[in-house]
Amino acid sequence: MSSAIVILPARMAAQRLPGKPLADIGGIPMIVRAQRQAEAADIGPVVVAAGDPEIVDVVRAMGGEAILTDPALPSGSDRVRAALDEVDPVGRFDSVINLQGDMPFVDPATVGAVARLMAEEPACDIGTAVATEASTADRSNPDVVKAILTLTAADRGRALYFTRSTLYGDGPVWRHIGIYGYRRAALERFCAAPPSPLERREKLEQLRALELGLSIWASVVDEAPISVDNPEDLEAARARAGQ
Repeated sequence: MSSAIVILPARMAAQRLPGKPLADIGGIPMIVRAQRQAEAADIGPVVVAAGDPEIVDVVRAMGGEAILTDPALPSGSDRVRAALDEVDPVGRFDSVINLQGDMPFVDPATVGAVARLMAEEPACDIGTAVATEASTADRSNPDVVKAILTLTAADRGRALYFTRSTLYGDGPVWRHIGIYGYRRAALERFCAAPPSPLERREKLEQLRALELGLSIWASVVDEAPISVDNPEDLEAARARAGQ
Protein backbone atom coordinates (compact mmCIF):
# COMPACT_ATOMS: atom_id res chain seq x y z
CA MET A 1 0.00 0.00 0.00
CA SER A 2 1.25 3.48 -0.80
CA SER A 3 2.23 5.67 2.13
CA ALA A 4 -0.54 7.72 3.69
CA ILE A 5 -1.08 10.12 6.55
CA VAL A 6 -4.40 10.87 8.25
CA ILE A 7 -5.18 14.48 9.19
CA LEU A 8 -8.26 15.57 11.15
CA PRO A 9 -9.15 19.27 10.77
CA ALA A 10 -10.83 20.79 13.81
CA ARG A 11 -11.89 24.21 15.03
CA MET A 12 -13.95 25.44 17.95
CA ALA A 13 -16.24 27.84 16.04
CA ALA A 14 -18.75 25.33 14.65
CA GLN A 15 -21.98 27.22 13.94
CA ARG A 16 -24.47 24.62 15.15
CA LEU A 17 -22.38 23.23 18.01
CA PRO A 18 -19.71 25.66 19.28
CA GLY A 19 -16.76 23.94 20.91
CA LYS A 20 -17.67 20.68 19.17
CA PRO A 21 -14.17 19.12 18.98
CA LEU A 22 -13.83 19.13 22.77
CA ALA A 23 -17.38 17.97 23.52
CA ASP A 24 -17.25 15.21 26.12
CA ILE A 25 -18.42 11.79 24.93
CA GLY A 26 -18.11 9.16 27.62
CA GLY A 27 -15.23 10.99 29.29
CA ILE A 28 -13.23 11.48 26.09
CA PRO A 29 -13.26 14.62 23.89
CA MET A 30 -14.85 13.97 20.51
CA ILE A 31 -11.75 14.86 18.49
CA VAL A 32 -9.66 12.44 20.56
CA ARG A 33 -12.17 9.64 19.98
CA ALA A 34 -12.02 10.22 16.21
CA GLN A 35 -8.22 10.38 16.29
CA ARG A 36 -8.01 7.08 18.15
CA GLN A 37 -10.31 5.40 15.63
CA ALA A 38 -8.01 6.60 12.85
CA GLU A 39 -4.97 5.31 14.73
CA ALA A 40 -6.64 1.91 14.99
CA ALA A 41 -6.80 1.78 11.18
CA ASP A 42 -2.99 1.54 11.27
CA ILE A 43 -2.36 3.10 7.85
CA GLY A 44 0.10 5.81 8.90
CA PRO A 45 0.58 8.79 11.23
CA VAL A 46 -2.53 10.54 12.54
CA VAL A 47 -2.42 14.29 13.20
CA VAL A 48 -5.06 16.79 14.32
CA ALA A 49 -4.88 20.08 12.39
CA ALA A 50 -6.36 22.48 14.93
CA GLY A 51 -7.52 26.03 14.40
CA ASP A 52 -7.41 26.77 18.13
CA PRO A 53 -4.66 26.26 20.74
CA GLU A 54 -7.02 24.66 23.26
CA ILE A 55 -7.61 21.75 20.85
CA VAL A 56 -3.86 21.26 20.49
CA ASP A 57 -3.41 21.27 24.26
CA VAL A 58 -6.14 18.68 24.89
CA VAL A 59 -5.04 16.33 22.10
CA ARG A 60 -1.40 16.41 23.22
CA ALA A 61 -2.35 15.95 26.86
CA MET A 62 -4.19 12.75 25.89
CA GLY A 63 -1.25 11.37 23.94
CA GLY A 64 -2.16 12.43 20.40
CA GLU A 65 -0.28 14.49 17.83
CA ALA A 66 -1.63 17.93 16.95
CA ILE A 67 -0.42 21.11 15.30
CA LEU A 68 -1.84 24.61 15.31
CA THR A 69 -2.93 26.00 11.94
CA ASP A 70 -4.03 29.50 10.96
CA PRO A 71 -7.52 30.03 12.42
CA ALA A 72 -8.44 32.17 9.41
CA LEU A 73 -8.20 29.27 6.94
CA PRO A 74 -11.54 29.04 5.09
CA SER A 75 -12.15 25.27 5.14
CA GLY A 76 -11.12 21.95 6.58
CA SER A 77 -9.42 21.05 3.30
CA ASP A 78 -7.25 24.18 3.55
CA ARG A 79 -6.42 23.25 7.13
CA VAL A 80 -5.40 19.75 6.04
CA ARG A 81 -3.14 21.15 3.34
CA ALA A 82 -1.50 23.58 5.76
CA ALA A 83 -0.88 20.80 8.26
CA LEU A 84 0.50 18.50 5.57
CA ASP A 85 2.94 21.16 4.43
CA GLU A 86 4.16 21.52 8.01
CA VAL A 87 4.44 17.88 9.05
CA ASP A 88 5.65 16.53 5.70
CA PRO A 89 7.41 19.29 3.74
CA VAL A 90 9.56 16.82 1.79
CA GLY A 91 6.64 14.75 0.48
CA ARG A 92 7.21 11.40 2.19
CA PHE A 93 3.53 10.55 1.98
CA ASP A 94 1.84 9.84 -1.35
CA SER A 95 -1.64 10.63 -0.10
CA VAL A 96 -3.44 12.26 2.79
CA ILE A 97 -6.73 11.13 4.34
CA ASN A 98 -8.94 14.01 5.47
CA LEU A 99 -11.03 12.56 8.31
CA GLN A 100 -13.68 14.71 9.93
CA GLY A 101 -13.23 15.10 13.67
CA ASP A 102 -16.98 14.89 14.27
CA MET A 103 -17.11 11.14 13.54
CA PRO A 104 -16.24 9.80 17.01
CA PHE A 105 -17.17 6.19 16.20
CA VAL A 106 -15.94 5.90 12.62
CA ASP A 107 -15.00 2.31 11.83
CA PRO A 108 -11.22 1.99 11.37
CA ALA A 109 -12.03 -0.34 8.46
CA THR A 110 -13.71 2.56 6.66
CA VAL A 111 -10.58 4.68 6.96
CA GLY A 112 -8.57 1.72 5.72
CA ALA A 113 -10.91 1.21 2.76
CA VAL A 114 -10.25 4.77 1.54
CA ALA A 115 -6.50 4.27 1.93
CA ARG A 116 -6.70 1.02 -0.06
CA LEU A 117 -8.64 2.76 -2.80
CA MET A 118 -5.88 5.34 -3.12
CA ALA A 119 -3.27 2.61 -3.29
CA GLU A 120 -5.05 0.32 -5.75
CA GLU A 121 -6.75 2.70 -8.23
CA PRO A 122 -4.13 4.71 -10.13
CA ALA A 123 -6.84 6.74 -11.89
CA CYS A 124 -8.18 7.95 -8.54
CA ASP A 125 -7.28 11.55 -7.66
CA ILE A 126 -9.58 11.65 -4.64
CA GLY A 127 -10.95 8.68 -2.71
CA THR A 128 -13.99 8.63 -0.46
CA ALA A 129 -16.55 6.19 0.96
CA VAL A 130 -20.26 5.45 0.65
CA ALA A 131 -22.78 3.20 2.36
CA THR A 132 -26.24 2.06 1.38
CA GLU A 133 -29.14 4.25 2.47
CA ALA A 134 -30.27 3.78 6.07
CA SER A 135 -33.94 4.06 5.02
CA THR A 136 -36.02 5.19 2.06
CA ALA A 137 -36.39 8.54 3.85
CA ASP A 138 -32.73 9.20 3.01
CA ARG A 139 -33.68 9.59 -0.66
CA SER A 140 -35.55 12.85 -0.08
CA ASN A 141 -33.55 14.19 2.87
CA PRO A 142 -31.38 17.13 1.75
CA ASP A 143 -29.09 16.61 4.74
CA VAL A 144 -28.17 13.18 3.33
CA VAL A 145 -25.66 13.65 0.52
CA LYS A 146 -26.14 11.08 -2.23
CA ALA A 147 -23.30 9.81 -4.43
CA ILE A 148 -24.00 8.74 -7.99
CA LEU A 149 -21.50 6.02 -8.89
CA THR A 150 -20.60 3.86 -11.81
CA LEU A 151 -19.45 0.65 -10.13
CA THR A 152 -16.34 -1.11 -11.40
CA ALA A 153 -16.60 -3.81 -8.73
CA ALA A 154 -19.00 -4.74 -5.95
CA ASP A 155 -17.10 -2.66 -3.44
CA ARG A 156 -15.98 0.42 -5.40
CA GLY A 157 -16.73 2.74 -8.28
CA ARG A 158 -16.10 6.11 -9.88
CA ALA A 159 -18.24 9.02 -8.72
CA LEU A 160 -20.20 10.83 -11.42
CA TYR A 161 -21.91 13.35 -9.15
CA PHE A 162 -22.96 14.18 -5.59
CA THR A 163 -26.30 15.76 -4.72
CA ARG A 164 -28.69 16.67 -1.92
CA SER A 165 -31.65 16.21 -4.27
CA THR A 166 -34.11 13.32 -4.29
CA LEU A 167 -33.10 10.34 -6.41
CA TYR A 168 -35.71 8.27 -8.24
CA GLY A 169 -35.83 4.91 -9.99
CA ASP A 170 -34.54 1.46 -9.23
CA GLY A 171 -31.07 0.80 -7.93
CA PRO A 172 -29.07 1.55 -4.79
CA VAL A 173 -28.86 5.00 -3.27
CA TRP A 174 -25.37 5.55 -1.93
CA ARG A 175 -25.09 7.68 1.17
CA HIS A 176 -21.86 9.68 1.01
CA ILE A 177 -19.47 9.55 3.97
CA GLY A 178 -17.37 12.69 4.37
CA ILE A 179 -13.92 11.10 4.35
CA TYR A 180 -11.52 12.10 1.57
CA GLY A 181 -8.21 10.71 0.45
CA TYR A 182 -6.21 13.11 -1.73
CA ARG A 183 -3.18 12.67 -3.91
CA ARG A 184 -0.94 15.55 -2.90
CA ALA A 185 -1.19 17.20 -6.33
CA ALA A 186 -4.99 16.88 -6.26
CA LEU A 187 -5.20 18.52 -2.83
CA GLU A 188 -3.01 21.41 -3.98
CA ARG A 189 -5.08 21.92 -7.12
CA PHE A 190 -8.33 21.72 -5.18
CA CYS A 191 -7.26 24.24 -2.54
CA ALA A 192 -5.90 26.65 -5.16
CA ALA A 193 -9.25 26.85 -6.97
CA PRO A 194 -12.16 29.08 -5.90
CA PRO A 195 -15.54 27.56 -5.02
CA SER A 196 -17.19 26.35 -8.23
CA PRO A 197 -20.74 27.06 -9.47
CA LEU A 198 -22.03 23.56 -8.65
CA GLU A 199 -20.29 23.64 -5.27
CA ARG A 200 -22.07 26.88 -4.41
CA ARG A 201 -25.38 25.55 -5.70
CA GLU A 202 -25.36 22.28 -3.74
CA LYS A 203 -23.08 23.44 -0.89
CA LEU A 204 -20.85 20.42 -1.52
CA GLU A 205 -17.15 21.10 -1.92
CA GLN A 206 -16.47 17.78 -3.67
CA LEU A 207 -18.28 19.19 -6.71
CA ARG A 208 -15.41 21.67 -7.08
CA ALA A 209 -13.11 18.71 -7.62
CA LEU A 210 -15.38 17.23 -10.28
CA GLU A 211 -15.65 20.58 -12.07
CA LEU A 212 -11.86 20.78 -12.05
CA GLY A 213 -11.76 17.42 -13.83
CA LEU A 214 -10.38 15.48 -10.88
CA SER A 215 -11.43 11.84 -10.65
CA ILE A 216 -13.24 10.80 -7.45
CA TRP A 217 -13.61 7.14 -6.56
CA ALA A 218 -15.66 5.70 -3.71
CA SER A 219 -15.31 2.54 -1.65
CA VAL A 220 -18.54 0.86 -0.55
CA VAL A 221 -18.51 0.17 3.21
CA ASP A 222 -20.98 -1.47 5.56
CA GLU A 223 -22.46 1.59 7.25
CA ALA A 224 -22.16 5.34 7.59
CA PRO A 225 -20.71 6.50 10.92
CA ILE A 226 -22.50 8.81 13.31
CA SER A 227 -21.71 12.42 12.46
CA VAL A 228 -22.16 14.96 15.25
CA ASP A 229 -23.50 18.20 13.78
CA ASN A 230 -25.92 19.51 16.42
CA PRO A 231 -26.90 19.05 20.09
CA GLU A 232 -29.26 16.17 19.25
CA ASP A 233 -26.46 14.28 17.50
CA LEU A 234 -24.22 14.86 20.50
CA GLU A 235 -26.79 13.36 22.86
CA ALA A 236 -27.09 10.31 20.55
CA ALA A 237 -23.31 9.91 20.57
CA ARG A 238 -23.22 10.17 24.35
CA ALA A 239 -25.95 7.56 24.61
CA ARG A 240 -23.92 5.22 22.41
CA ALA A 241 -20.91 5.72 24.67
CA GLY A 242 -23.06 4.90 27.69
CA GLN A 243 -22.71 8.38 29.13
